[in-house]
Amino acid sequence: MIPEKETKIEKDDSQEGKYGSFGLFDLAHFFNRIIKNWYWFILMLFIGYCMAWVYSKYYAQNIYASNLSLSISNNTSSYFTPSQSINFIWGQGGNQDGIYLKKMLLSRTHNEFLVKELELYVNYSTKGIIKSTYLDKDDVPILLEVDKKHLQQMDYPITLVPKSNNKFEVVLPEDGHSRNLYSYETEGFTTVDPYDRPDNRTIEIGEWFTAPNLRFRLVKNPIIQKIDLQNIIVKLSTVNNAVQDIVSTIGVDFDKEIGTIMIITKRGYNLNGTVNFLNKSVSELQKKRQADKLIVDKNTNAYLQENLDNVRKKLDSSAYVLNYMKTTEKLYDIKDRDEKSLNKIKELESKKADLESKISSLRHMKNSLASQNLEKMISTTAAGFQDGVFSATISELKDLYLKRREMARIYKPNSEPMIEINKLINDARANSNGVLGNYYSDYLEEIAKINREVMQANSDLTTYPEKERKYLDAERGYNMIEATYNSLLSRQNETQLKIVGNQSDISVIDPAKNIGQAPIAPNIKVVKAGIIGGLLILPMLFILIGELLDNRIRNIKELLNATRIPLLGVIGNNTNETMLTVLDQPKSSVSEAFRGIRANMRFLAGSDRGSKVILVTSSIGGEGKTYVSINLASVLGLSDKKTILLGMDLRKPKIFGDFRIDNKYGISNYLTGEVEMSQIINKTKIPNLDVATSGPIPPNPSELLMGESNIRFIQDLKSLYDFIIIDSPPVGLVADSYELMKYSDTNIYVVRHEYTEKYMLKMITEKYHNGETGNLGLVYNDYNTKQGYGYGYGYGYGYGYGYGYFDEDKNYKEPLLIRIRNKVREIFNKK
Repeated sequence: MIPEKETKIEKDDSQEGKYGSFGLFDLAHFFNRIIKNWYWFILMLFIGYCMAWVYSKYYAQNIYASNLSLSISNNTSSYFTPSQSINFIWGQGGNQDGIYLKKMLLSRTHNEFLVKELELYVNYSTKGIIKSTYLDKDDVPILLEVDKKHLQQMDYPITLVPKSNNKFEVVLPEDGHSRNLYSYETEGFTTVDPYDRPDNRTIEIGEWFTAPNLRFRLVKNPIIQKIDLQNIIVKLSTVNNAVQDIVSTIGVDFDKEIGTIMIITKRGYNLNGTVNFLNKSVSELQKKRQADKLIVDKNTNAYLQENLDNVRKKLDSSAYVLNYMKTTEKLYDIKDRDEKSLNKIKELESKKADLESKISSLRHMKNSLASQNLEKMISTTAAGFQDGVFSATISELKDLYLKRREMARIYKPNSEPMIEINKLINDARANSNGVLGNYYSDYLEEIAKINREVMQANSDLTTYPEKERKYLDAERGYNMIEATYNSLLSRQNETQLKIVGNQSDISVIDPAKNIGQAPIAPNIKVVKAGIIGGLLILPMLFILIGELLDNRIRNIKELLNATRIPLLGVIGNNTNETMLTVLDQPKSSVSEAFRGIRANMRFLAGSDRGSKVILVTSSIGGEGKTYVSINLASVLGLSDKKTILLGMDLRKPKIFGDFRIDNKYGISNYLTGEVEMSQIINKTKIPNLDVATSGPIPPNPSELLMGESNIRFIQDLKSLYDFIIIDSPPVGLVADSYELMKYSDTNIYVVRHEYTEKYMLKMITEKYHNGETGNLGLVYNDYNTKQGYGYGYGYGYGYGYGYGYFDEDKNYKEPLLIRIRNKVREIFNKK
């Protein structure tokens, strides 16, 4: 920005609050630093790739999953394999049978049976140089058979090393043998007396290995192995831990379209192990399901058989009495029999016998409920009815009994959970008894009705003689017992047909199978991306922290927005060996930048004034204040303006070295009256440029600069020179420069790229906007062109042409990114 003529800027409180306030984060510079440090990202990428490869090759434990799908039929009638549940009673629907099966699959009882049946408490693995691999029992040449009567140590690695002639060396850890041993019979731990570490030894297949904390033998696996293992590591776990581990790896879902199809998933470190477990689990569930369905039918068959035996005895006794009367009393041929009445009585008494048999079944069912012995419950068909509510209630009651037994291990009898479960049991039992009571009442009413009809029919037989009536009574008794026997026999036949035709209502659609499934975890791609991404973030994080902690000026646009001070020009990096850039390289872009500053200064001081006093200062040392002073004075001197450069930084003299001037006498000597003015003014190679060095460092530099002698010195020089350039002390360290600004026409404040701290500009910004310092302009020094032209802003002088335009810059090589950008522009600008 080239400053306009001085204009009055209206200020309000909101503007004043923004002066000197810089942004916390410079996004453009952040990305630029990332590009500059590209090699760190390449290094981290390489390291991350190597780490990810090592992880996936040697450390990642693959997790596999196998699936099994089955179908559940809804034709079950058993209390213990319910197609309905207590929800049926309250009018609720859903796949209750499937939920029941899901609970069975995840139940402790079912999985504990599988753990013991498959000996899943014995865990096999093998170890390479780095990585351990979990094995299924089908993957090892020998199996470890545990002596369940002997105490065993859990999680104690037993290494089996194959030797010749079917022998294996048993290698135990050097330490870690425990006194707390586990019994597979009681499923509890026992503390034993101290013992020495068991010795390693070689055993044959079938030979027992006995130690205080172990007893086992090796059994040859009937499945032939294709891979020779260098070692087999066996660890024992408790039954409870094995069950918990298995349950945590089982998932059960239902098909979204067909709710009776169940999909069971098993996860594990070994694919064969998951396949074998699923198939065995469902096979056992089918057997259990089929056995549960048979419980009621077998109970019913046994109950009916017992009744048949009793009725058969009565029938034989009644037949004997009837035959006796026929043979002795000759009553088998009664004349004028009322066959109609007799047949009616026979029919009614057959119905009564059937009802009494059903009532007997109801009493048996009520007794089973009262004794809480649901395993002896008979089918409702034995009592002559089918009732879904009753079946669902019995099933729910059995589940409640099981739940109460489990809760009794945890809660006290009078605790709130136990009170609640007892209430649910009483409610379910009351519902069941209520259903049976209703049928019992109905049967009694029917029997009473039959009795009335029988009494009416008997009135027609009163005309028979006593002997004949006695015979008819015996015949009716026989017929009633025979009807009861036939009714029981018919129901038994039905029950036996159900037993013979019993099938599991679970059918496997797709069994679990090893088809070379890929592991489901860990996701190697995600892990690799995480490792590589994490390492790539490290250098970015360091750069980010550096950016947040770095408070230096590096953005011209942000500088101008924060200070609202005019910018006179931008000076590039000085590649010259001395600070005399304008003299040594007059045709360089840096020299041209100083000429641009010379042109822009007229907008600050005004052209109607004669001699101009130009004060150059900065925040601290090292920002290029003296460098700007020397070259600005050189530019003015070369433009045929009589110029003098004053070294008034009395605490740190500099300018004499580059001009090769003796600093024995200088301004400090003149201000103390030791020498005359002519003795401190030195000529340079530029005819119109003189230099007055600072001289020896005085003990009181502030007093000398603020004294009347210095003011008169500047006034005297005004009559001799067109321009007076004052190289003053930094304002961030001493206040001398602020006092000298009262006598200057133009004030130049030097800000060095990536050197000047942001907070250092707060004081000069406040003074400028408060009117305490006038005619102030900024010079941005040591700008690094490798960051790109017009970084944050665009400027004319100094960077408008770019390096390579001037003679001294002809060998300059632009940065790669700039060359790429220019090439792209060239391509798209072609017509």
